[in-house]
Amino acid sequence: MARVLLPLPDTDFDITEVAVPWRLLVEAGHEVVFATEQAGTRACGDPLLLAGVLFGQLGAEPEPKHFYQEMIATLEYHETMAWHEIDPVSFDGLLLPGGHAPGMRQYLGSSVLQDKVAGFWSLARPVGAICHGTVVLARAKSKGRSVLWDRSTTCLPKYLERFAYYVSAWKLGRYYRTYAAYVEDEVRASLADPRQQFERGPFSVGARDSREDPTPAFLVEDEHYLSARWPGDAYAFARRFVEMLGGD
Repeated sequence: MARVLLPLPDTDFDITEVAVPWRLLVEAGHEVVFATEQAGTRACGDPLLLAGVLFGQLGAEPEPKHFYQEMIATLEYHETMAWHEIDPVSFDGLLLPGGHAPGMRQYLGSSVLQDKVAGFWSLARPVGAICHGTVVLARAKSKGRSVLWDRSTTCLPKYLERFAYYVSAWKLGRYYRTYAAYVEDEVRASLADPRQQFERGPFSVGARDSREDPTPAFLVEDEHYLSARWPGDAYAFARRFVEMLGGD
């Protein structure tokens, strides 16, 4: 059984990107340890992804929402460790989920968490990042450079972040723009050669993978590092991460 660290902000994380990996990891017999800025915080996912972002649409699918309700009812979800208490050596894997609403800035911008992530990265154990989760790695430094400096990666594509913003800004303002810089731009800027290392994946604005159909998903794997673009890749991402923990 592997012990997997899953850091969270206090609020606004993506429902699918947390609940789907959690469920598949638990089904595979692994232990998931949640971490928040302060120990014992009961983190909350983005409420709009539960209710539907616009007119009941653009939210999480029913199965991930069901997984989320199961997850938040567990004892371990309520007994989070503090970010500053993380001992990277005590974990076998690290998962960095995403989310785009304002509450994510607490997690994406934490220098404490970035230092812990850099420490775990140096162990060469499985690290998975999806969507905005790649920003944590772009900002985590080793020897003055991002830990992604010499790695291939994907992340939330600029066209998808821009599309979501344009269709919702009239009602939700900058809900889909976590920062002024696009996720893709920040991640590309952290790479030694973004033209060679960054992989955007096939163009898609709606097709999501599922347990039964992984074909819409796009993943990039480079040694112990696995990345994915958005919640539409979550099942394939989680399944491959479970395989990495098992040494497949």
